[in-house]
Amino acid sequence: MNSQRDKTKIINYPPETLRTFHVNAYEWIDNLNFTISPEECLENAEEYVNIAKEIFLDAGWDGDGKIELMWTPPFLLHNMLTEELTKGLTIWHVKQREDGISWLLSPIQLPY
Repeated sequence: MNSQRDKTKIINYPPETLRTFHVNAYEWIDNLNFTISPEECLENAEEYVNIAKEIFLDAGWDGDGKIELMWTPPFLLHNMLTEELTKGLTIWHVKQREDGISWLLSPIQLPY
């Protein structure tokens, strides 16, 4: 498999690390054509999703919608670029059905 397409390399931290991430609400992310299911990337995706769910709920998420991953290319991170981010940034995302608000869980504070 081409290492540039190996989805098992996207998440390189244990589930508990999600508890150190920053959570934000954003209006609106409507193009979900480029989201990835965590199950495509992780053998133990349920552990990660359960923690992300807990964090989103604590932040105010209504609990509806599907938790997925979004990738941000490194050129968009020029002011925040570190060695760890040279491959881009993977953000946990869920779009709330009721009002369309997107909830984001990121290893770095997002610049908005």
